Amino acid sequence: MSWKALTMSVLLPVAVMGCGAMDGGGAGAVPAAPSAAAGCKADAAQFVIGRSIDAALQEEARVRSGAETVRTLKPNQMVTMEFIATRLTINVDGEGKATSAHCG
Repeated sequence: MSWKALTMSVLLPVAVMGCGAMDGGGAGAVPAAPSAAAGCKADAAQFVIGRSIDAALQEEARVRSGAETVRTLKPNQMVTMEFIATRLTINVDGEGKATSAHCG
């Protein structure tokens, strides 16, 4: 038997077994990440609208909404566009008063 054939006869079954282990089932499966609905509830943070945002109010809004993180965006501020379902975003006007609160 050539070395190529011997190597393939060992590696092919290992590769197939590895693919089978990736199905995610079984007793050792990791639970799925919480959905956006479970991670952040923007309705619970609407109390901030019209109020001047400071660190304490930001934290209260984060806790009430169930979000993991919170950010405040000022007018014309450059932002990243990735959607993070567990993040609360509070938009403020030029005076620092909240104009909206949403998850993402």
